[in-house]
Amino acid sequence: MKTPISKLTALFDRKDIDAFLVTQDVNIAYLTNFPASESWLLVGRRKSFYVTDFRYLHEAKKGLPKEVTVVRYSKSMATALFQLARQHKMRRIGFDERHISLAGFKRLKIQCPQGVALAAVNNLVEGLRQIKQPKEIQSVRQALAIHAQALKYLKNYIKPGASERDLLRHLEDFVKSKKVGFSFAPIIASGPNSALPHAKVTDRKILKNDIVLVDMGIDVNGYKSDLTRMFFLGKIPPLITRANDSVKTAQLKAIAKIQPKARACKIDEEARNYLEKKRLGKYFGHSLGHGVGLEIHEDPRISQTSTAVVQENMIFTVEPAVYIPGQFGIRIEDMVLVTKQGCEVLSDNIN
Repeated sequence: MKTPISKLTALFDRKDIDAFLVTQDVNIAYLTNFPASESWLLVGRRKSFYVTDFRYLHEAKKGLPKEVTVVRYSKSMATALFQLARQHKMRRIGFDERHISLAGFKRLKIQCPQGVALAAVNNLVEGLRQIKQPKEIQSVRQALAIHAQALKYLKNYIKPGASERDLLRHLEDFVKSKKVGFSFAPIIASGPNSALPHAKVTDRKILKNDIVLVDMGIDVNGYKSDLTRMFFLGKIPPLITRANDSVKTAQLKAIAKIQPKARACKIDEEARNYLEKKRLGKYFGHSLGHGVGLEIHEDPRISQTSTAVVQENMIFTVEPAVYIPGQFGIRIEDMVLVTKQGCEVLSDNIN
């Protein structure tokens, strides 16, 4: 089985590079299975080098795979980078310009020696990360299993008189008891607060007839879950019921379109068109979904403007929504795994 680094080097000829500089911690972690910090990874055709300082030297030597040589820099990472490039005849080094500052790039250009060129080659590692390996999928499943337990636990406390902040404390206690962490700061939004897509937790108390939106995620081995669930209390007005039913149907229609080679923009279009038919389209203002893995938002993007093509073993969310300002919001978010014939809704049993 190919390693992530070998998959990356297999792209070098197509991109006309001899090496690739990885500066983003999460991408280094993906390639090496080591939690990088303030370090660079220089991937060559035959050898790879982890450039770091004395603070991380011991951990790096102990934790990195054997195919990666740890190099301690003294003056600067850039100086060490170009020394390695000269020693190993790396004449054209690719880098992702999205993960380096303008000031950082200028410093590289100044120090870049004659005979070595820098080439902007974006999305190489992110492209690999889109296709999840069995171990990655298993970590996501484990995160979802704990996620299901957390929601079941939280449900016991969603009662009139409880505040959003009370619910957050209960959720934090449960997650802490499982010795895991959140993927992101949970969103717990009740009543009109649910109309805010990224609502902050407040002291608002839940009413006898109310709705509560819970958007949260669990992190296991660095891999995330991300789901949104709606809770309804008492008598719910017909408008909210209609919106909820429409959002759920829009989601099901979009999920039915998911299969290898499907265009992400067409999946988004399926949900959006249905909500338009129900005269709710103007209340759905964000993209339909996003990839989830080491980051809570990663490729592929499932949106109107996305050029992504769905591939087997991608994992992404499907989260249509309706937000009526000052009144309420409905968002139903699930995670899907693309299979050979279609997709598996990984969170289908979490209700």
